[in-house]
Amino acid sequence: MRYKIAMVAVAVAAMAAAMVATNRPTKAEDKVEVDSAIAKYEAVAGVSGNISSVGSDTCNNLMTLWAEGFRKHYPNVNFAVEGKGSSTAPPALIDGTSDIGPMSRQMKDKEINKFEEKFGYKPSYIGVAIDALAVFVHKDNPVKSLSMPQVDAIFSENRKGGHPEDITKWGQVGLDGDWDNLGVTLFGRNSVSGTYGYFKEKALFKGDYKKTVKEQPGSAAVVQSISVDRSAIGYSGIGYKTAGVRAVPLSKETDGEAYEATAENCYNGKYPLSRFLYVYFNRAPGKNVSPVIREFFKFVHSKEGQEVVLKDGFIPMNKKVCDKFADAYTDK
Repeated sequence: MRYKIAMVAVAVAAMAAAMVATNRPTKAEDKVEVDSAIAKYEAVAGVSGNISSVGSDTCNNLMTLWAEGFRKHYPNVNFAVEGKGSSTAPPALIDGTSDIGPMSRQMKDKEINKFEEKFGYKPSYIGVAIDALAVFVHKDNPVKSLSMPQVDAIFSENRKGGHPEDITKWGQVGLDGDWDNLGVTLFGRNSVSGTYGYFKEKALFKGDYKKTVKEQPGSAAVVQSISVDRSAIGYSGIGYKTAGVRAVPLSKETDGEAYEATAENCYNGKYPLSRFLYVYFNRAPGKNVSPVIREFFKFVHSKEGQEVVLKDGFIPMNKKVCDKFADAYTDK
């Protein structure tokens, strides 16, 4: 399997925001279903053992739900799931304290190099779901949309996206009335998070976060903080959306067409911030993964596993993508 797999119909474009009063977001019908070509999972005999998972907070609930579903087929399999951030996955795999490492981003070169220094080969990985990274505001915030340069000017001190001024008040993105002079309160993830790194790269154009961003330990904490602060804005996976927040439609360029974080807009590449969620693991060249890991991955890529993806608020992969990633764990 080639180490860099094409992202297949998923735009992992720069994060953005077009907050222009005349710019109406384009809504796509978001009636997403699991690909009917994906087969149901069929249990096999003799599978037992333990699976330890250390990594992404974004993937934490997914991993827990998959573990519960998998254990219905194999009650003798024990799971330990820890989700503190994507950056915790590579060290745990290298140290041997986890079997699998969920990540909401791809491993960085330096992480891959450390793994290769230890084992003499690169880590393996599979895609497990598609996520739309959302920019959330309080449910009462009337902002219609944001552009990439605007989001950068809100969160970054560098403004590498080219917006002409720093954005610190809601009036600067078109809001009036009592919103005009209301300051913008920023919430985000901490530096061990893959979401933090992905947003920095795509939304901040690899710039630096403002020191006023209030870092939270998890995505749920970001959303909760925004839901109780009328002036707030922050980012996390769309799967963490609650009734207290609203996802802002985004455009790639200033005055460009803005799109909502729907499945259709992720599939067709129009939404500027969509990404794969991954699970990394250790597989030596010419060796098979253990039966319990192999069957768990098969379960994740099955109809049942991708239904969990949909249920948890993420976007399921189609059969073509699942089959490509299956090469990473199929017995040789």
